Formats: sequence, structure tokens, C-alpha cells
Amino acid sequence: MYHFLRPLIFRLDPEQAHALTIQLLRLAGRAPGVTTLLEAMFQAPSRPLEAFGLNFKNPVGLAAGYDKDGLAWRGLAALGFGHVEVGTVTPQSQPGNPRPRLFRLPEDGALINRMGFPGRGAAFVARRLRGPRPPGLVLGVNLGKNQSTPLENAAADYLHLMRAFAPLADYLVVNVSSPNTVGLRRLQAREALHALLAQLKEEQRALEAKKSGRLPVLVKLSPDLSEKELEDALEVMLEVEMDGVIAANTTVGRDGLTSTRANEAGGLSGEPLGRRSTEMVKQINCFTGGHLPVIGAGGVMSAADAREKLAAGAVLVQVYTGLIYRGPALVKEILRNL
Repeated sequence: MYHFLRPLIFRLDPEQAHALTIQLLRLAGRAPGVTTLLEAMFQAPSRPLEAFGLNFKNPVGLAAGYDKDGLAWRGLAALGFGHVEVGTVTPQSQPGNPRPRLFRLPEDGALINRMGFPGRGAAFVARRLRGPRPPGLVLGVNLGKNQSTPLENAAADYLHLMRAFAPLADYLVVNVSSPNTVGLRRLQAREALHALLAQLKEEQRALEAKKSGRLPVLVKLSPDLSEKELEDALEVMLEVEMDGVIAANTTVGRDGLTSTRANEAGGLSGEPLGRRSTEMVKQINCFTGGHLPVIGAGGVMSAADAREKLAAGAVLVQVYTGLIYRGPALVKEILRNL
């Protein structure tokens, strides 16, 4: 059915289409009858596994960026995801970058976004995450600093967010790799990353003691890091004992694109990112000896793409752009063909 609906959806402005989808999924998540219907339509084989101390019903999750404000995660869970990652959330609300800031590249199976972490802020999202949790769903929250926060004060933003979401999330992700917040990716450099993560690790231990349970904290890295930069970041994560890494965020690279939108500024996601993110999963596993669990994200458009990332050493995979191009049955398709 999505094959026939997609041309109509693609006539809408990308951000308007996304907002409409989020509202429909929000309503679906609040209507038990609709939720039950969606669960029946998109029911897929259970493929349970454990990663960073958490139990997942299957390895397919939704990447951050899709449900920034935690409006639709209950409806999204009905599509069969094993985990949903909300965000990126910032401490205070902010408008993000000027519109237009989201572009489809159908010829390339890709998106370019320069959103800049628009959102309603931590207090709003925290309210949205309270209440009933769909059975078996693992919930993550992706954390980012406000645009107005100087890099030297970034740790305060992340610490604030950790405290806000520790009681509500199963795991947290430190986003230091978006290309759409000026200067943010400088936090991936060895000294800056160590200074940041050392503080967050100390806070994690305090929160776990208070929570009397696990609160894994992962780091999301850029695919544009050089081999040396990646190794530096991984050495820091191993030293500080972070729980995992997400490979990868969007890229500023534009190799091989054919779309007339190829020169739009922002982060590229989708099919063109697939090979690089899979290679990054391999590099991480090789460098760490498999001691740092990896979530493979970027270019998961089919079951074959998911299998490649899992074969490269990812413990989980995440989709986003694939959901826009392939529709809500993508999760079911992947799980049936793993």
C-alpha cells in the first residue's frame, strides 16, 4: 500500500509530511484499538538478544531524529521496532535552523537535513515519556547541547539531560556528531571528548546507584572522522568505559550523488551512507576487539543492508531514511529475512 501512497506523500513539503506522519502516529499510540490493529499488521518474528546489559526483542530500532519530541514513540512501537530512540533533545526549547531544512533526494534514496536540533526541550519530552510503556520496547533518548551553549559549557547541558531522563529511559546517547550545530563535532576530538565523557561517566555511576539498575550511555560518532580521529575517539571511550557507540550520524560528504539537491548544506542520510557506516562498524570492532558494542545506523534500506551491518559486527541496527522511502513494513521485512 505504501508504494501507492508514497507519490502523494512526496508531493508535500518534506517537513510538513513528516509532521503529519508524527501526528498520525501520536494519535495511533493513544488509541488502543488502532495500536492493536497496527501490531497485527506489522507483526514480525521475535529475535531476542542482549546488548549493553539490556534485553531487546529484536535487533531493529528507530534512529534518533524521527521523533524529536517524543510525540509518537508509542505508535512507532506498534510497527515492530525492538527499540525506539527519541530526540535529539536539548535542555531548552529552540527553533533550529531556518526553513527549508529538509530535502528528499529520491534519485539517490537519500535525505539531506540541516535541522539544527529543533525541539520543545527536555521538560516537554520528559512529560511525553511518562506513563505506560509498550510491552518489550527498549526506549533510548538522544542528548544534545543547545545551539547557544558554548562548547566549553557543553558538559552542563549533557549532565542536565542525563539527570532529566535517567528515570525515564533505558539507555542514553551522547550526540557529539551532528553537522548541523556549529562546532558540535569538535567535541569528538580526543581531549575534548575525554573531558566531556569523564564527567558524564561519573554522573552515570551516581545515577545508576540511585536507580539501582543499569543506565547504559552510548556515544554517536560522525562518519566523516578520519581513521586516526576515529581511533582517538574509541580509545577515549574504552578508557572512560562507555557502554557502546552508534555508527554513524549523517555525513557532509556528497560522493556519487545524482540529485539536483546534492549541494544543499546539511547532513546526508540514506543509501549513499550505507557503505561508509558499515565500514565504520568493521573498523570499530577491529580496533576495540569487539569490546565496545556497536549500533549500525546509516543506509539501512532493506533486509540485506541490515544483514551486512550485523555481519560487520553491529549488535543492533537502526533505520530512519529507509522508513521514509520503504514505508512502515520495513521493520517486518527486515526481521523476516534476517
